[in-house]
Amino acid sequence: MSSDIFSIIGSALDAQNMRMGAIASNLANVDSITPPGQQPYRAHELVFSASPVTGSAYNGTGTDLADGTGSADLGVQVVDTVQSNADPVQKYEPGNPYANAQGYVTGSNVSQVDEMVNLIDSTNSYSASVALLEQNSRIDQQIISSFQVA
Repeated sequence: MSSDIFSIIGSALDAQNMRMGAIASNLANVDSITPPGQQPYRAHELVFSASPVTGSAYNGTGTDLADGTGSADLGVQVVDTVQSNADPVQKYEPGNPYANAQGYVTGSNVSQVDEMVNLIDSTNSYSASVALLEQNSRIDQQIISSFQVA
């Protein structure tokens, strides 16, 4: 049971780490601009899914070997990276070498405010997973010490 908890928490930590990487990439490109005729940077968003964790006692036949419930322990998996559908930003800068014939420069569709909110959310989720991991480790240590003979 305990090793399954570590696998579940580990999958959540991996997913949030990947999410923070995507957020960092988005923030790095928040002010990027594109020459006319090229596609601007679009914000990347990760798609999460529940999936059986590796190392689970699930035998693949509909029975969890650890508790006989017929279900696998589910963790988090990143199943896809999609690009945001938001429109790119158009700024009027007629003197910019990347400006089109009308004087507009096309920039990324990344919203710095949205990405900072996403970063805070991801950091909080990561911190909660670490706290749960630490609490589970303390419980395991208490169980082990309760069986020790003085």
